[in-house]
Amino acid sequence: MNKDTLKKMGDMRLHGMQTAFKSFVELPPTVTFTNDEMAQYLVQNEWDDRKHRSLQRNIKTAKFRYLADVDGIDFSNKRELDKNQIDRLLTCEFIKKGQDVFITGSTGTGKSYLASAIGRQACLFGFKVYYTNTAKLLSVLKMAKADGSHIRELARIEKQDLLILDDFGIQSFDASGRALLMDIVEDRHGKHSTIIASQVPVKNWYDVIGEQTVADAILDRLVHQSVRVELKGESLRKLKKENNTEETEKIN
Repeated sequence: MNKDTLKKMGDMRLHGMQTAFKSFVELPPTVTFTNDEMAQYLVQNEWDDRKHRSLQRNIKTAKFRYLADVDGIDFSNKRELDKNQIDRLLTCEFIKKGQDVFITGSTGTGKSYLASAIGRQACLFGFKVYYTNTAKLLSVLKMAKADGSHIRELARIEKQDLLILDDFGIQSFDASGRALLMDIVEDRHGKHSTIIASQVPVKNWYDVIGEQTVADAILDRLVHQSVRVELKGESLRKLKKENNTEETEKIN
């Protein structure tokens, strides 16, 4: 009878409940549950399993560049990170408010990692997150525009609770890129949050976007009510390479 019950649970995709019931069947006969306790035990395990699988799907769909988490954020003095500010961002209240976040700093200072860590935390809270390189995203949208499928892609981007645009401004925007960026910003303005990670200071974004009128329209929607995080210090990749070299020399 238990085998039949387990099979039916599997057929109904009640995998958490199936695992819990299988574990219960294998428990010593001295362990007993009341009817209420058994129901709670099975339902709670099914709930936990579905939440876990949903989280894993969200993280996979987000396509993060780094396997980043909050414990890996470097708060050393040289970086001048405000821990209170980062802790507030990690509550993801800014997403509920539809605020945008700008993370700037020199190359290698950990902008992408910090953006990914915040994004992963958002996934833990059940938000839909999408991480992308800005230039690659615009390139994909330009190609999709040829057959009209970019409308569908823009709609998908609009629905994300948090969009992370990394490496913003490394390449200057052409007319098509500016128009697509305007579409993205306009669709999300006041409704959903965007994190922009860039090695270009915010004051120089006008020059990067180009065409004053469009730049004004885009930045007017982004800059107001935004939260700014500036990373300082040397390149973390450079420091890591130097540390690895020193360790190798010690061994040799």
